[in-house]
Amino acid sequence: MPMARKCSFCGGRVEPGSGLMFVKRDGSIMFFCSSKCKRNFSLGRKPAQLKWTQRSRSGGRG
Repeated sequence: MPMARKCSFCGGRVEPGSGLMFVKRDGSIMFFCSSKCKRNFSLGRKPAQLKWTQRSRSGGRG
């Protein structure tokens, strides 16, 4: 049975068959729910400082 994964940037849910998978040079795998999350990650932005991410809502600022 396919598993739902967690977005590596915003913390949202990534349903099976959707989202993006990014493999870093060191071999670690990151899952993104949208191209918006992938773009913000590649630009070096911190999810705790963006109001629309679940990580900022959970008090992860700092």
